[in-house]
Amino acid sequence: MIKGLAITPPVIGRISIGKVVEKNGKRLPEKDDQFTITSLVQNKEGWVLHPLDKAIRTASDGKIRAIPIQLMFNDPDLNLRAEFSLFDRTTGRPVCVGNGETCKRMGAEGMQSLPCPSPANCEWGGKAGCKPYGRLNVQIAEQEDAFGSFIFRTTGFNSIRTLAARLSYFKAVSGGLLSCLPLTMRLRGKSTTLSHRAPVYYVDITTRDGMTLEEAIGDARARHDNRQSVGFDQEALDQAARLGFENGAFEETEDDLPDVLEEFYPVGGEEDGSTNTSSNKGKSSLQDKLDSKQLLSQ
Repeated sequence: MIKGLAITPPVIGRISIGKVVEKNGKRLPEKDDQFTITSLVQNKEGWVLHPLDKAIRTASDGKIRAIPIQLMFNDPDLNLRAEFSLFDRTTGRPVCVGNGETCKRMGAEGMQSLPCPSPANCEWGGKAGCKPYGRLNVQIAEQEDAFGSFIFRTTGFNSIRTLAARLSYFKAVSGGLLSCLPLTMRLRGKSTTLSHRAPVYYVDITTRDGMTLEEAIGDARARHDNRQSVGFDQEALDQAARLGFENGAFEETEDDLPDVLEEFYPVGGEEDGSTNTSSNKGKSSLQDKLDSKQLLSQ
């Protein structure tokens, strides 16, 4: 295996709650009030829709706000990876990735392990645009690829916090059978004073529509027993994924980075429904703080 290359779950599509649009000669992210499921192919109009998008959209009366999913791993941290991340806007490469305690930072002397105080308390990272960044891999019901997954990326603190809590809780109540639970990826909305009462959308995970938690756990146990009867080794799969992630310093490849930066780390544009504070130097310090809090609340 090539050292330094993160071996991540195979991705066959994307799940997003927005898109990149042209505004005044700039390509900027624009949020939406629904999910979009795309392939990994782009044309001049943008990302090409995945066939599952049409199937789920038709069953959802036009707007996708819930997607039936299953998770690949029993370990929540393998399904959802979230860190504070800072990218070099010139090269597009990751510069610093941390978890609030320690970080891996690339500098002139190579890779360093340093304390990570979080962006709000990091004089260097806060000014440079470091912020939460999460990646969730899921499998959509009825997909054909047994190991393929759809990736949902977000810099929204609400999505990251909610997803982390849900995965941890579902693992606990199911006796560790997180990968066997029938679940739904759901879009929710909220509004706050900082969002000027405009809706802010974030992602949640619940049991499958029409199914109680007890029924979902019973279904997971039946699926687990069936897997064991045919020799499916979920523990070995989790370990293989864990070693794959640990093989590389950073998860994103150079092919992924331009699209990630354009959608989640725009320069001087709108982002997650809020304003990028780096482009508003004329605002008061209080407004800067409010904007920063709004960014982290989404």
